[in-house]
Amino acid sequence: MPAELPALDGAAARRWAAAAVSALAAAREEIDALNVYPVPDGDTGTNLHLTFEQGLAALDEVAEDAGVGEVADALARGCLMGARGNSGIIAAQLLRGWADELAGQVAAGAEHARAAFARADAQAWEAVAEPVEGTILSVSRAAARAAAATAAGAAASLAGVVGAAVDAARTALARTPEQLDVLAAAGVVDAGGAGLVVLLEALRDVVTGREVRSPAAAAGERPPVDAGAVAAAAQECGPSGHGYEVMYLLDARDDGVPALRAALRRLGGSVVVVGGGGLWNVHVHTDAPGAAVEAGIAAGRPRRVRITHLDDAVRRAAGTRREASCGVVAFAAGPGLAAVFEEAGAVAVRPASGHRVSTAEVLDAVRSVETTSVVVLPNDPDTLAVAQAAADVARAEGLAVTVLPTRAQVQGLAAVAVHDPDADPHRDALAMSSAAGAARHGAVTVAVRDAITSAGRCRTGDVLGVVDGDFAVIGDDLKDVAVDVVGRLLGGGGELLTLVVGADAPDGLADEVRAAVHRTRPDVEVQVVDGGQERYPLLVGVE
Repeated sequence: MPAELPALDGAAARRWAAAAVSALAAAREEIDALNVYPVPDGDTGTNLHLTFEQGLAALDEVAEDAGVGEVADALARGCLMGARGNSGIIAAQLLRGWADELAGQVAAGAEHARAAFARADAQAWEAVAEPVEGTILSVSRAAARAAAATAAGAAASLAGVVGAAVDAARTALARTPEQLDVLAAAGVVDAGGAGLVVLLEALRDVVTGREVRSPAAAAGERPPVDAGAVAAAAQECGPSGHGYEVMYLLDARDDGVPALRAALRRLGGSVVVVGGGGLWNVHVHTDAPGAAVEAGIAAGRPRRVRITHLDDAVRRAAGTRREASCGVVAFAAGPGLAAVFEEAGAVAVRPASGHRVSTAEVLDAVRSVETTSVVVLPNDPDTLAVAQAAADVARAEGLAVTVLPTRAQVQGLAAVAVHDPDADPHRDALAMSSAAGAARHGAVTVAVRDAITSAGRCRTGDVLGVVDGDFAVIGDDLKDVAVDVVGRLLGGGGELLTLVVGADAPDGLADEVRAAVHRTRPDVEVQVVDGGQERYPLLVGVE
């Protein structure tokens, strides 16, 4: 068995981050079931897991031999960027406290750990506009005070400090129903506090060198959750009296944050603003989501704005989604494409330019659909794998999610063209799958570097034609290459040609291609969509 650690170095901190993600993944459903405060939307465990998943991913950018200070900083920043929900954003701030205390350290011993617990707790309480006892904050404070008390012992070890913090956190967690009436009514402990205990237990296991404890075993030490009592308490609690949850990242000067917190307190409740060094994560429950975003604009530059209707979130947690119809989530490469998907009744997601879609973003979109059955149209090979991972999480939450393997925008367009929200969900999904599968796809782009392709060698500036995902044509004229691509696609049959015009396409490109097609195939119907996508002047679909 590995030896007890005298200090937490960078490698051990990485092991803890990985163990924390695994532990939260295993405990996610249990923690979600505890979630009745501040909003009974049943997602605290999922939010904590996704927050730490983003933090762990951020460690890929850190050198393998980095010290604990550098690793802690990257982990805290990753969690800040990906923080989700009230508990996720507070947990991110706890990590920021550890990172600030351990800045520049290669390894952290007992004294560093005591100071880190204290600083993290102080910063978390400061970040919450109206702290409430009986929450994750109470558990954090108990852990910090217990860690500090070990200083009175005879040269307490790192394991002793962390062990004392864990024991105190578990005791504090058990007391949370005494501090919040809604928890007592539901017969549960605080969900965020339970998540923090899971994180601290994983840290203790890494520090003591023993096998990381199974979250399932830890759950067995607590009485089972009474789902009926939780549902009744959640219904009585309601969505905290506010209609929306607003979250966004904010680039802003640190000295502007106090005024922002004050403005948000006037607009609603559950105000949490965490971060530092010019980057902040903002959370508020409010009836004025637009004003909450405007408050961020007054302080700096908001981005990644997420607005969730709390009534919908509570209804989804209670299992009251519509069951008689099928919802659709479609990923759009441009604003015009997004508009077409939305007109067809889909929730359209448009990733930021150059940004690869994350599991969290897909999951957000799936949850926003007010039906129990959801079809996801990735419309891109990279998004496909991420969508499948998000679907696994959503299925564990009770949703029936089908990811159609659409690898091109035009396949998604074919699918939503036959979407019928009033049809049986299973039949609707089958119809969309059949339509997408029957759509052949192509594209025209311009080479940005010299390369070897499946069509031969290309040079920077060459026009490339793509047919069903492979480079098939190299030329020097956009129209000529586009006509060649269309001809190859129509060679396999087809009656409907869709031309999706990109943001950088020259004027008249689609008209020229349509005219060329009609000279040889007057029977083909041509529809043109102003897609607005980048990198591809023209996307082509044939059905």
